[in-house]
Amino acid sequence: MTRIPSLRPPVGFAHRGARARAAENTLEAFQLALRLGATGIESDVWLTADGKAVLDHDGVVGGRFRRRPIASLARRELPSHIPELADLYATCGDNFELSLDIKDPSAIAEVIATARDQGRAAESRLWVCHHEWRLLATWRELSDGVKFVHSTRLAHMEGGPEQHAATLRRAGIDAVNLHHTDWNGGRTTLFHRFGLLALAWDAQVERVLDAMLNAGIDGVYSDHVDRMMEAIDRRRAHP
Repeated sequence: MTRIPSLRPPVGFAHRGARARAAENTLEAFQLALRLGATGIESDVWLTADGKAVLDHDGVVGGRFRRRPIASLARRELPSHIPELADLYATCGDNFELSLDIKDPSAIAEVIATARDQGRAAESRLWVCHHEWRLLATWRELSDGVKFVHSTRLAHMEGGPEQHAATLRRAGIDAVNLHHTDWNGGRTTLFHRFGLLALAWDAQVERVLDAMLNAGIDGVYSDHVDRMMEAIDRRRAHP
Protein backbone atom coordinates (compact mmCIF):
# COMPACT_ATOMS: atom_id res chain seq x y z
CA MET A 1 0.00 0.00 0.00
CA THR A 2 1.28 3.46 -0.94
CA ARG A 3 1.50 5.78 2.05
CA ILE A 4 1.61 9.55 1.67
CA PRO A 5 3.92 11.36 4.12
CA SER A 6 2.38 13.90 6.46
CA LEU A 7 3.94 17.32 7.03
CA ARG A 8 4.19 16.67 10.77
CA PRO A 9 3.62 13.77 13.18
CA PRO A 10 -0.18 13.33 13.05
CA VAL A 11 -2.09 14.80 15.99
CA GLY A 12 -4.81 12.72 17.63
CA PHE A 13 -7.49 15.25 18.63
CA ALA A 14 -10.00 13.94 21.19
CA HIS A 15 -13.30 15.33 19.88
CA ARG A 16 -14.97 17.18 22.77
CA GLY A 17 -12.71 15.15 25.05
CA ALA A 18 -13.06 11.39 25.38
CA ARG A 19 -16.65 11.76 24.22
CA ALA A 20 -17.25 8.05 23.69
CA ARG A 21 -16.54 7.39 27.37
CA ALA A 22 -17.39 10.58 29.28
CA ALA A 23 -19.74 13.56 29.19
CA GLU A 24 -18.53 15.75 26.35
CA ASN A 25 -16.78 19.07 26.90
CA THR A 26 -16.21 18.48 30.60
CA LEU A 27 -12.95 18.57 32.49
CA GLU A 28 -13.44 14.87 33.23
CA ALA A 29 -13.65 14.10 29.49
CA PHE A 30 -10.54 16.15 28.73
CA GLN A 31 -8.56 14.51 31.54
CA LEU A 32 -9.64 11.04 30.42
CA ALA A 33 -8.64 11.81 26.83
CA LEU A 34 -5.11 12.67 27.92
CA ARG A 35 -4.89 9.57 30.11
CA LEU A 36 -5.87 7.49 27.07
CA GLY A 37 -2.96 8.99 25.16
CA ALA A 38 -4.58 11.75 23.07
CA THR A 39 -2.00 14.22 21.80
CA GLY A 40 -4.67 16.85 21.18
CA ILE A 41 -8.00 18.02 22.59
CA GLU A 42 -10.88 19.57 20.64
CA SER A 43 -13.71 21.74 21.89
CA ASP A 44 -16.00 24.65 20.99
CA VAL A 45 -15.75 28.15 22.45
CA TRP A 46 -18.31 30.77 23.44
CA LEU A 47 -17.95 34.07 25.30
CA THR A 48 -20.02 34.81 28.40
CA ALA A 49 -21.62 38.18 29.08
CA ASP A 50 -18.75 39.00 31.44
CA GLY A 51 -16.06 38.11 28.91
CA LYS A 52 -15.02 34.55 29.87
CA ALA A 53 -14.17 31.98 27.18
CA VAL A 54 -16.08 28.78 28.00
CA LEU A 55 -16.17 25.34 26.37
CA ASP A 56 -19.55 24.07 25.17
CA HIS A 57 -20.99 22.76 21.92
CA ASP A 58 -24.49 24.22 21.66
CA GLY A 59 -23.97 27.62 23.22
CA VAL A 60 -27.27 27.54 25.08
CA VAL A 61 -28.18 26.37 28.58
CA GLY A 62 -31.34 25.66 30.53
CA GLY A 63 -34.36 23.42 30.27
CA ARG A 64 -36.61 22.87 27.30
CA PHE A 65 -38.72 26.00 27.86
CA ARG A 66 -36.00 28.30 29.28
CA ARG A 67 -33.13 27.98 26.86
CA ARG A 68 -30.76 30.93 27.15
CA PRO A 69 -27.65 31.70 25.10
CA ILE A 70 -24.33 31.61 26.90
CA ALA A 71 -23.58 35.09 25.55
CA SER A 72 -26.43 36.48 27.66
CA LEU A 73 -25.20 34.97 30.93
CA ALA A 74 -22.36 35.71 33.33
CA ARG A 75 -19.89 32.94 34.05
CA ARG A 76 -21.36 32.36 37.53
CA GLU A 77 -24.80 31.71 36.00
CA LEU A 78 -23.65 28.75 33.88
CA PRO A 79 -24.04 25.11 34.92
CA SER A 80 -21.03 23.83 36.83
CA HIS A 81 -20.15 21.23 34.18
CA ILE A 82 -19.26 23.93 31.61
CA PRO A 83 -15.57 24.79 32.06
CA GLU A 84 -13.70 27.95 31.23
CA LEU A 85 -10.77 27.65 28.86
CA ALA A 86 -8.63 28.76 31.79
CA ASP A 87 -10.01 25.81 33.80
CA LEU A 88 -8.84 23.41 31.09
CA TYR A 89 -5.30 24.72 31.31
CA ALA A 90 -5.36 24.78 35.12
CA THR A 91 -6.54 21.17 35.26
CA CYS A 92 -4.72 19.58 32.32
CA GLY A 93 -1.67 21.77 31.79
CA ASP A 94 -0.63 22.74 28.27
CA ASN A 95 1.43 19.81 27.00
CA PHE A 96 -1.05 18.97 24.22
CA GLU A 97 -2.33 20.45 20.98
CA LEU A 98 -5.63 22.30 21.49
CA SER A 99 -8.11 22.71 18.64
CA LEU A 100 -10.90 25.20 19.35
CA ASP A 101 -13.88 25.81 17.08
CA ILE A 102 -14.70 29.50 17.56
CA LYS A 103 -18.49 29.42 17.67
CA ASP A 104 -18.68 33.04 18.88
CA PRO A 105 -16.22 35.24 16.97
CA SER A 106 -16.21 37.74 19.83
CA ALA A 107 -14.36 35.09 21.88
CA ILE A 108 -11.20 35.07 19.75
CA ALA A 109 -9.25 37.76 21.64
CA GLU A 110 -9.97 36.12 25.00
CA VAL A 111 -9.05 32.69 23.65
CA ILE A 112 -5.65 33.85 22.44
CA ALA A 113 -5.02 35.89 25.57
CA THR A 114 -5.83 32.89 27.78
CA ALA A 115 -3.46 30.65 25.84
CA ARG A 116 -0.77 33.34 25.89
CA ASP A 117 -1.11 33.60 29.67
CA GLN A 118 0.08 29.99 29.86
CA GLY A 119 3.24 30.81 27.93
CA ARG A 120 4.57 30.74 24.40
CA ALA A 121 4.35 26.94 24.20
CA ALA A 122 0.59 26.91 24.82
CA GLU A 123 0.04 29.63 22.24
CA SER A 124 2.02 27.66 19.64
CA ARG A 125 -0.09 24.55 20.35
CA LEU A 126 -3.40 26.37 19.80
CA TRP A 127 -5.35 25.60 16.61
CA VAL A 128 -8.16 28.11 15.95
CA CYS A 129 -10.91 26.82 13.64
CA HIS A 130 -13.68 28.64 11.79
CA HIS A 131 -15.77 28.10 8.68
CA GLU A 132 -15.19 31.59 7.23
CA TRP A 133 -11.64 31.86 5.93
CA ARG A 134 -11.85 35.63 5.44
CA LEU A 135 -12.66 36.10 9.13
CA LEU A 136 -9.82 33.74 10.05
CA ALA A 137 -7.44 35.83 8.00
CA THR A 138 -8.31 38.96 10.01
CA TRP A 139 -7.36 37.10 13.22
CA ARG A 140 -3.87 36.39 11.91
CA GLU A 141 -2.67 39.74 13.23
CA LEU A 142 -3.56 38.68 16.80
CA SER A 143 -0.87 36.00 16.95
CA ASP A 144 2.03 34.74 14.89
CA GLY A 145 2.18 31.50 16.89
CA VAL A 146 -1.40 30.21 16.71
CA LYS A 147 -2.38 27.90 13.83
CA PHE A 148 -5.44 29.13 11.96
CA VAL A 149 -7.64 26.40 10.45
CA HIS A 150 -10.34 26.68 7.78
CA SER A 151 -13.08 24.15 8.58
CA THR A 152 -15.11 23.54 5.44
CA ARG A 153 -16.25 20.92 2.92
CA LEU A 154 -14.91 20.11 -0.52
CA ALA A 155 -18.21 21.14 -2.13
CA HIS A 156 -17.89 24.65 -0.67
CA MET A 157 -14.51 25.41 -2.26
CA GLU A 158 -15.16 27.93 -4.99
CA GLY A 159 -12.96 27.19 -7.96
CA GLY A 160 -11.97 23.77 -6.63
CA PRO A 161 -9.37 22.62 -4.10
CA GLU A 162 -6.25 23.90 -5.87
CA GLN A 163 -7.57 27.43 -6.17
CA HIS A 164 -8.79 27.26 -2.57
CA ALA A 165 -5.41 26.08 -1.34
CA ALA A 166 -3.72 28.99 -3.09
CA THR A 167 -6.25 31.41 -1.59
CA LEU A 168 -5.69 30.10 1.93
CA ARG A 169 -1.94 30.28 1.51
CA ARG A 170 -2.10 33.92 0.45
CA ALA A 171 -4.42 34.68 3.38
CA GLY A 172 -1.98 33.27 5.93
CA ILE A 173 -4.15 30.28 6.88
CA ASP A 174 -2.20 27.30 8.23
CA ALA A 175 -4.50 24.31 7.75
CA VAL A 176 -7.72 23.03 6.24
CA ASN A 177 -10.11 20.74 8.11
CA LEU A 178 -12.45 18.53 6.07
CA HIS A 179 -14.75 15.60 6.74
CA HIS A 180 -12.82 12.40 6.20
CA THR A 181 -14.91 11.55 3.11
CA ASP A 182 -13.48 14.64 1.37
CA TRP A 183 -9.87 13.46 1.71
CA ASN A 184 -7.69 11.17 -0.35
CA GLY A 185 -3.97 10.96 -0.96
CA GLY A 186 -4.15 13.27 -3.95
CA ARG A 187 -5.87 16.03 -2.01
CA THR A 188 -3.55 15.87 0.99
CA THR A 189 -0.62 16.05 -1.44
CA LEU A 190 -2.19 19.07 -3.12
CA PHE A 191 -2.70 21.02 0.11
CA HIS A 192 0.73 20.01 1.35
CA ARG A 193 2.22 21.45 -1.82
CA PHE A 194 0.89 24.84 -0.71
CA GLY A 195 2.33 24.34 2.80
CA LEU A 196 -1.09 23.74 4.35
CA LEU A 197 -1.68 21.09 7.01
CA ALA A 198 -4.51 18.63 6.35
CA LEU A 199 -6.95 17.69 9.15
CA ALA A 200 -9.79 15.15 9.03
CA TRP A 201 -12.80 15.08 11.33
CA ASP A 202 -15.31 12.35 12.22
CA ALA A 203 -12.73 9.57 11.92
CA GLN A 204 -14.45 7.05 14.20
CA VAL A 205 -13.62 3.54 13.00
CA GLU A 206 -10.33 1.74 12.45
CA ARG A 207 -10.77 1.51 8.68
CA VAL A 208 -11.28 5.28 8.33
CA LEU A 209 -8.48 6.16 10.74
CA ASP A 210 -6.00 3.97 8.88
CA ALA A 211 -7.11 5.36 5.51
CA MET A 212 -6.65 8.95 6.67
CA LEU A 213 -3.22 8.31 8.14
CA ASN A 214 -2.12 6.43 5.03
CA ALA A 215 -3.32 9.40 2.96
CA GLY A 216 -0.85 11.66 4.78
CA ILE A 217 -3.29 13.48 7.06
CA ASP A 218 -1.66 15.69 9.70
CA GLY A 219 -4.35 15.35 12.35
CA VAL A 220 -7.53 13.40 12.99
CA TYR A 221 -10.53 14.10 15.21
CA SER A 222 -12.31 11.19 16.87
CA ASP A 223 -14.68 10.41 19.76
CA HIS A 224 -12.81 7.12 20.31
CA VAL A 225 -9.46 8.13 21.72
CA ASP A 226 -8.06 4.64 22.30
CA ARG A 227 -8.92 3.55 18.75
CA MET A 228 -7.49 6.76 17.29
CA MET A 229 -4.20 6.50 19.17
CA GLU A 230 -3.80 2.82 18.27
CA ALA A 231 -4.08 3.81 14.60
CA ILE A 232 -1.51 6.57 15.03
CA ASP A 233 0.82 4.16 16.83
CA ARG A 234 0.48 1.69 13.94
CA ARG A 235 1.41 4.42 11.49
CA ARG A 236 4.37 5.46 13.66
CA ALA A 237 5.60 1.87 13.85
CA HIS A 238 5.45 1.45 10.06
CA PRO A 239 6.28 4.85 8.54
